[in-house]
Amino acid sequence: MFYVCNMNEIFVNKWKSQVKKGTLTFIVLNVLKKNEFYGYEFIEEIKKLTSIEIAEGTFYPLMNRLKKENLVSSKWVEQESGIPRKYYVLTKTGDETLKQMQFYWEELSKSIKKISNEN
Repeated sequence: MFYVCNMNEIFVNKWKSQVKKGTLTFIVLNVLKKNEFYGYEFIEEIKKLTSIEIAEGTFYPLMNRLKKENLVSSKWVEQESGIPRKYYVLTKTGDETLKQMQFYWEELSKSIKKISNEN
């Protein structure tokens, strides 16, 4: 019995990881639509809002990909003390893309709820 429970736990953990990877862009764009953030602050904001911890090794490559897709732009901001910070901003294309993603997410969510309620 322990082996079966352990296998189910392994399966669920893998599934959670896939869901997180699949929705990370959606989460990032949603958080960014409300404000601009610099890297560490952005990672902490996502953690605060979603309880999802994102490693820097995941976050920065994602942000670079989003910049290449013109969904996000960045700017360096000088600090009164310390080194400059790179702030990320949602672009107009990013905002339009996010609206399309939100529509799809809402439709998908309705479908999942419908299926879940039928069982």
